[in-house]
Amino acid sequence: MGEANNGIRLVIAGGGTGGHVLPALAVVEELRRRSILSAALWIGSDDGIERQAADDNGIRFVAIPTGKLRRYLSLRNLTDAARIPLGLAAARRTLRSYHPHVVFSTGGYVSVPTVIGAWGIAPVLTHEQTAVLGLATRINVRFADVLAISHSPSEREARRLHNNVIVTGNPVRNGLQGGDRERGRSSLGFASKLPIIYVTGGARGASPINQRVAAMLPGLLEQTQVIHQTGSASANDDARKLSELRSSLPDTLQNRYRIFEYIADVLPDIYAAADLVIGRAGAGTIAELAFVGKPSILIPLPGAGGDEQLMNARVLGEIDAAVVIAQKEATPTRLRSEITLLLADPERLTRMANSAKSAARPDAAARLADALIHLAKSSAATSR
Repeated sequence: MGEANNGIRLVIAGGGTGGHVLPALAVVEELRRRSILSAALWIGSDDGIERQAADDNGIRFVAIPTGKLRRYLSLRNLTDAARIPLGLAAARRTLRSYHPHVVFSTGGYVSVPTVIGAWGIAPVLTHEQTAVLGLATRINVRFADVLAISHSPSEREARRLHNNVIVTGNPVRNGLQGGDRERGRSSLGFASKLPIIYVTGGARGASPINQRVAAMLPGLLEQTQVIHQTGSASANDDARKLSELRSSLPDTLQNRYRIFEYIADVLPDIYAAADLVIGRAGAGTIAELAFVGKPSILIPLPGAGGDEQLMNARVLGEIDAAVVIAQKEATPTRLRSEITLLLADPERLTRMANSAKSAARPDAAARLADALIHLAKSSAATSR
């Protein structure tokens, strides 16, 4: 392995969802800020969002064959299993030609071939964003030098699987710090006197949440203004349906409702403007809510592996930073009631915001960057 002292050659392994992609981008941002990243390569799948994320951020991308890891019986398990050796061979060829100093795995099934393929080529740090260790992470730790976790309560479980565990938090991109409440309101054309709710189902949206919002929308807009991130048209048809519903409303109410398929550049201002957030409980959403200090109503995705979204939601729910409602109980009537109670109690919203902020680890990207640099340099010194 070559010297890592003048900058590290990094491989990112992971993707599929924003929860696996955004932490990698935050760490790359941190390494670039320190001028210590000499090169970066992202190994991922063709059908995840990681390719576009890599392209948008000037990171070379290589796609490998992948098969999804499932905890349930499916005929696709057979065909996907056949792709795993192909992915492993492709990842190993890529790693051998690239000569990385360190591999940073952010999880997802696409990370597994690269982590296994790095054996004997470069050290691996694998990071778990959720409050429970996912299936990919449980495989990756067998080949990783360091296991980084996001939440302290996960540490006992993590140490049963690996002897080198660090608690880093789950990084979010620094740009979220720059939001401005008034700029956000103004850009949306919202009035200053009505509270603002931000509804999000994550990068791909959440149709069950979108449908519940649609059912209570006219009455909700009588007392609030709503920013609604629905997910892209490739994920669901909700943006179109909600746009049709919006056009059927009186002009006054239309002006209180803004629909986005996906939100990127203006997200800091939207968080700054929002008084309350309604969403899923993906790892990225939890980290962002803590980072920006926002009260929330969380509706965990039912049936997620290991009930991970429920466990994520409890990170904020147990400190009264969020109201957690199971999807089957989150009827439009129940949601409207919870929203009304929260917005009528500004002091509680303030307490919830402060509690959310207390759960944040704003230095998560820096902690992961430190660990990657240390691992790269230690490995380089050993190979001399």
